[in-house]
Amino acid sequence: MKKVLLSALVVSLLAACASTPAPEAPKAPVENKTQPQVEAPKADTAPAPTDGLSTSNLPPHQDPNNKLSERSIYFDYDKYVVRDDHKALVEAHSKYLTEKRDLKVKIEGNADERGSREYNLALGQKRAEAVKKMMSTLGVSDSQIETISYGEEKPKATGHDEEAYAINRRADIVYADDK
Repeated sequence: MKKVLLSALVVSLLAACASTPAPEAPKAPVENKTQPQVEAPKADTAPAPTDGLSTSNLPPHQDPNNKLSERSIYFDYDKYVVRDDHKALVEAHSKYLTEKRDLKVKIEGNADERGSREYNLALGQKRAEAVKKMMSTLGVSDSQIETISYGEEKPKATGHDEEAYAINRRADIVYADDK
């Protein structure tokens, strides 16, 4: 009886070896999570049409097809210097505001959730002030600009990773007549 069972076991093992292998499933890509390489959105460097040649009857700063509809200036971690890739955006808004002296803006400074509440409020204020200073240097009247900091209180992205942090490190330009 033992010989029969042993023979059956050997035959089944040999049969298993002789069968054709199943096709391999495609391999999933491997992500390197040791150092995230996330960049904040970059500003478009095309000039903003401010001569009234809008694609709609809306003012340029309210037209979603106009460059002035882009309102966020992004900052590097723990910094409050306007990045080179966002200077053209600040310049476009500044040019428009110098042509439309009756318009007013509020610059809302923001920070990601890292750091204390007080630190993030101070950092958000410095970011708003940096944008205001650049606009003032470009000819926008100080009476047209108000600054405020929301710190970490008004995130655009709700995640807790570098991508969300990069989106939340910003200053937003809000026109007084925005709804």
